[in-house]
Amino acid sequence: MRAAAAAVVLAVLLVPGRAPATVEEQRARLPPPAHCDDTVAGVWKSHKYDARFGDWYSFTLTIHRDPADPQKLTGSIQSHSWNGGPEQEQPPACTAGVWHWTILMTAEGRVTPEGRIELGGTSWRMENSYCGRPLSAGEYNLDNFSGIIDTEIMEFQSVNNDGGRSINDPTVFRRISCHETPPSPHVNPVPPPFFPDAGGCGCGLF
Repeated sequence: MRAAAAAVVLAVLLVPGRAPATVEEQRARLPPPAHCDDTVAGVWKSHKYDARFGDWYSFTLTIHRDPADPQKLTGSIQSHSWNGGPEQEQPPACTAGVWHWTILMTAEGRVTPEGRIELGGTSWRMENSYCGRPLSAGEYNLDNFSGIIDTEIMEFQSVNNDGGRSINDPTVFRRISCHETPPSPHVNPVPPPFFPDAGGCGCGLF
């Protein structure tokens, strides 16, 4: 089952053309991993640019195991997003035409016996609206992440499916904390190239 899950992720990444963001690009923006006793629980972060829409998304997953059923997961998903160009890895100042907000979702999921992780939002609310108008009901689709954890490099190698713009959208998370203390973002200030050479697949194999 683990091999099958990895094959699905690789198949998505090997589709020709410009991907929304290669795995290498996402990985280069993330801090070193936190190594914890539990392979799943903790705080996980992603950071990616989507050239199709000209915006950034940084997701933070806070994951707990259910004490009564260790294969059941609970927690939250924070979606932090802003618009801008590929050079704007950090949110820009509020000026005309800029939007910047955070969405907070309650989340549930599970770990299969084979080690596949599934975590999806169950409800959402507007957490902060820094620039632009707040989103209203029906303007945000719940995010659903599924994939495997590479325990050697502590990466949750997932795809996101929200029923809208994100369909099997590769999203790389790295665990940044074993606890829920708000971590420092530690974003790499020097962005890597956003698209590979035309001759390469740009697949960023896991």
